[in-house]
Amino acid sequence: MDKILEINNLTVDFESKERTFRAVDDISFHIEKGKTLSLVGESGSGKSVTALSLLQLLPEGTVRYSDRSSIKFENQEILESHKKFLTSLRGNKISMIFQEPMTSLNPYQKVGFQIDETLIIHRNLGKSEARERTIDLLQKVKIPEPETKVDSYPHQLSGGQRQRIMIAMALANEPELLIADEPTTALDVTVEKALLELLSDLQEEFGMSILFITHDLNIVKRFSDQVCVMKDGEIVESGEVKALFDNPQHPYTVKLLNSIPGKKENVNTGNPILLNAENVDINYSIRKNFLGKTTEYLNAVKKVDIKIFSGSTTGLVGESGSGKSSLARALLGIEKSDGKIIFDNLDINNLSSSESRKYKKDFQIVFQDPFGSLSPRMTIGEIVGEGLKVHEPSLDKIGRNEKIIKALKDVELEPSSFSRFPHELSGGQRQRVAIARAIILEPKLILLDEPTSALDVSIQMQILNLLKDLQNRLGLAYLCISHDLKVIRFLSDHVYVMKDGNIVEEGLTENLFESPAHEYTQELLAASIL
Repeated sequence: MDKILEINNLTVDFESKERTFRAVDDISFHIEKGKTLSLVGESGSGKSVTALSLLQLLPEGTVRYSDRSSIKFENQEILESHKKFLTSLRGNKISMIFQEPMTSLNPYQKVGFQIDETLIIHRNLGKSEARERTIDLLQKVKIPEPETKVDSYPHQLSGGQRQRIMIAMALANEPELLIADEPTTALDVTVEKALLELLSDLQEEFGMSILFITHDLNIVKRFSDQVCVMKDGEIVESGEVKALFDNPQHPYTVKLLNSIPGKKENVNTGNPILLNAENVDINYSIRKNFLGKTTEYLNAVKKVDIKIFSGSTTGLVGESGSGKSSLARALLGIEKSDGKIIFDNLDINNLSSSESRKYKKDFQIVFQDPFGSLSPRMTIGEIVGEGLKVHEPSLDKIGRNEKIIKALKDVELEPSSFSRFPHELSGGQRQRVAIARAIILEPKLILLDEPTSALDVSIQMQILNLLKDLQNRLGLAYLCISHDLKVIRFLSDHVYVMKDGNIVEEGLTENLFESPAHEYTQELLAASIL
């Protein structure tokens, strides 16, 4: 057994004037050459702190390692080592892919230059040699038209392409160990599958080891040889992937495995139509002449028909750029569209002011990012009750507060949350606030825009169960947009699949998941382990 990395008794404390916080507590594991080990756990479990310790990237002055802590790379101690040794490791023998490429890449520099720079600094290559090697790397990570893309800025590339650029940069110096920190979070399932296959191919080509950090157990099952499950800074269980998945021993591992959504148990069918959209067509102006007249359009949504039924959930799936969000905005009445949209007998393209207010009250939205969608300057009570001031202005303060507290209880939040601020709550609690803000107006339909993608797996399951419970109790209809097919399958009664602005397939959820007819639906399902 040839170990490339060996961690023993690693304990990491963060010290401040007020207190000492233990982020990692006496953990030990090793990675063999050419193998992949996954660190699995929820936010705050210590995964990223462990990874950053390997390259000594934690902030100096506040971090302290215990006397027994040891991190050895190829039998050489990293902790307390000389800076020259660390410099020789970083980017050369050990590279890292970060979670969000848009924040890791320099927005002011072309992607080719950013890779060239790595090669010039670490390999002492000339500019022309570095550029030649950069283009070769972009070909290896399957960037289309690498000779052209090399001169693109990060914002000109898709999310999947940006992540490939990060992989190319990390592999530029052919590292022996690659640290991948949540590299596929928020990517479409087909892009995620392609990136994982790419990493597997590159691992085989370069013979490198991989430390994979994730909270997605499906990725671990597909991609790893060994796994360590972390909770509160400790490794609570470890072993070979198949053995651990087949026979988990620790209650926390069992909880994580049970947090993978399954099929919807009680299907709601035969309900009356609440929203009926026919021939919805959306065009964006992308080029104008010198007189300001549009000469070229992007047809983002192409004469789409969609029905949403009272008291049931309609799923809308498709990759980035498929037209899902544009269609949703049109249904909400905030995107100009052609065609007919009838909601509860109202033609939303021809509403009077009173009908418009009623429509906005009856059709609410829960956004993807619970922190970004809540004002940090308002208390939870103010956030949840904000809509009441517009839609129920006759309510006095006592009546309004009673409704707010009821909404908080409906989403299983303590009434004491009323006077707190969003930053004082966890991610799951913030998403409950967003749901409370939507249900307080007693809507008939709620748009769920990636409602759990920013949450840990066990919190995700709590929110999904809450949404189901609210639907049963309040008779809500949901339109759920998600790239996570497990979430769609768990929540939805009926599913529409979008590609390039078209609905390519639709039907009852289980029928569609069990017997997909369209090639694109088959591709999506094949890319996702369900």
